[in-house]
Amino acid sequence: MLLEGKLVRDRIPEIIREDGFEPQVYVAEPAEYRARLHAKLTEEVLEVQEADATTAPDELADVLEVVYALAADYGIDHQQLEKIRQDKADQRGGFADRIVWTGNR
Repeated sequence: MLLEGKLVRDRIPEIIREDGFEPQVYVAEPAEYRARLHAKLTEEVLEVQEADATTAPDELADVLEVVYALAADYGIDHQQLEKIRQDKADQRGGFADRIVWTGNR
């Protein structure tokens, strides 16, 4: 699905108006919204990959914002998402130990 325009944060039209312009916007239907969230997640992840130590915190926060929006779209609130994350970390661990698997013998 090729989509014109892009999903933006809720206050962006207001900010554009404050700058003296009139934004052209519409509210996406549910299926389009989910597709645009998926595209936005990809966009934000690419920005994290290109970030340096100075810009990474803002880019990671953007990824988190999109993840929270996607979770909400799937009917999962922040607390549920955190519980799922914690359960997986408890069962399988996190990534703090920097372990790289290269196969089995």
